[in-house]
Amino acid sequence: MENPEVIVSSCSSHDDEYSYKGQSSICQELLLEDQLRRKLKFFFMNPCEKFWARGRKPWKLGIQLLKIAMVTIQLVFFGLSNQMVVAFKEENTVAFKHLFLKGYTDRMDDTYAVYTQVDVYDQIFFAINRYLQLRNISVGNHAYEKKGAEETAMAICQYFYKRGTICPGNDTFDIDPQIETECFYVEPMQPLDNGTLRRSAFNFTLDFHRLVTVQLTFKLKAINLQTVRHHELPDCYDFTLTIVFDNKAHSGRIKISLDNDIAIKECKEWHVSGSIQKNTHYMMIFDAFVILTCSASLVLCTRSVIKGIRLQREFVAFSLHQYNKEVSFSDQMEFVNGWYIMIIISDVLTIIGSTLKMEIQAKSLTSYDVCSILLGTSTMLVWLGVIRYLGFFQKYNLLILTLRAALPNVIRFCCCAAMIYLGYCFCGWIVLGPYHVKFRSLNMVSECLFSLINGDDMYATFEKMQQKIYLVWLFSRIYLYSFISLFIYMVLSLFIALITDTYETVKHYQQEGFPETELHAFIAQCKDLPNSGRYRLEEESPITLFCCCKRLVNKEVP
Repeated sequence: MENPEVIVSSCSSHDDEYSYKGQSSICQELLLEDQLRRKLKFFFMNPCEKFWARGRKPWKLGIQLLKIAMVTIQLVFFGLSNQMVVAFKEENTVAFKHLFLKGYTDRMDDTYAVYTQVDVYDQIFFAINRYLQLRNISVGNHAYEKKGAEETAMAICQYFYKRGTICPGNDTFDIDPQIETECFYVEPMQPLDNGTLRRSAFNFTLDFHRLVTVQLTFKLKAINLQTVRHHELPDCYDFTLTIVFDNKAHSGRIKISLDNDIAIKECKEWHVSGSIQKNTHYMMIFDAFVILTCSASLVLCTRSVIKGIRLQREFVAFSLHQYNKEVSFSDQMEFVNGWYIMIIISDVLTIIGSTLKMEIQAKSLTSYDVCSILLGTSTMLVWLGVIRYLGFFQKYNLLILTLRAALPNVIRFCCCAAMIYLGYCFCGWIVLGPYHVKFRSLNMVSECLFSLINGDDMYATFEKMQQKIYLVWLFSRIYLYSFISLFIYMVLSLFIALITDTYETVKHYQQEGFPETELHAFIAQCKDLPNSGRYRLEEESPITLFCCCKRLVNKEVP
């Protein structure tokens, strides 16, 4: 009779051991769940709450504020320097037009042309004589390009059809469209007759029936000395000038244009007295500090993005294991901080732009335009990144929430409106392009229609339409009236209504509370305040274990 009692006793002991292990595993799971919930809540805290929770100083916030000041100062100095470069280019181009184009006045680029054969020859030899007399007539520090000890010559080339017999009176023509080229060269040291070079000095004749274009190409050099007054080292400029006589249309009007291809190079030998080199060194040191600051910001933000992705994977794995449920895409995207990604992009652009700026100041590179695009874009993104920290305050967060909530609907709405817009663009270009200056290209059509949507220059668009062909003029009225009515009174009003509706919805949510997602509902179960001390890493494990075991015991007690 004793054996059954012994057996029962041993089974009871085995059950107690199994129950203890089960309670231990459940307690361990609750511990992990509580730790994950607290990690998630800490991850979504703002910098002030994180400081109260763990005493962690807001280094990223401090670096962003410092970076804003440094990047803005850097951009201002580079902008002033770039303005001098652009102004020097533009002023030289205007000077060359006045020097080499006979009778040229400002703002006549679109209308500058000749209509007689005599005027064509006069224009060509006027430019040649001005080129030969450059040293005596130019008020700038222009000089001929040198290759070794010799100065480069001006090339005068005419392009014409290989063979052509044209008789408009008989409505007949015989032409070979293959283009042939004839060139002759004028040396800068060419001897002059009474200060001018006459046409008789060259065997140069134009066959205007076959002539396509005439091009005068020559190179000049100059030094931008105005930068010395601003404590910067001057740059050396190479100007490749091309004067084009365009007769492609054979309409009796030969358009004349001057194109200036500019290259900036490092001066070979230079010496400037004073403290310019010291100022250059100070600016390069400042740029180096900007690079270090952006590098620190890049490391911190990249680390935060990586932490968010790791925490996202941990939460997804926990949800699958614990609840056998997949986390929604919107909840997963909560872990990807778009502000940090934008700051990372701005940091990369600033580092590259600052490096280029240092090379430009050292006169190793002359990529002013590339550097200005990089620094300008990075500064814009840096200032936009500040909105993230304003978003922690409820009164300043309304704009960000409205933009984020309205963005998907706005993108879908714009895709539909773009189909209508592109249809009007192609139609206007094809039909109105030959008769209206604002519709000559697709780019101009798009700019004109976008201006009309914003109510700009409406009367001028109607007025400049040619009335020679009544059918086209009538079509233009129907086209413009329908576009303006459709986009201003319907599309634009619907677009504004879409934003307004989202704004009212967000404003209502701010007063009544936002809809709670599964992620935020999971985090909301953690009631610990940031200053409770429960988020400190060294205290977290024992306290959480005690709470979880206590919670398990409470569940088992009836």
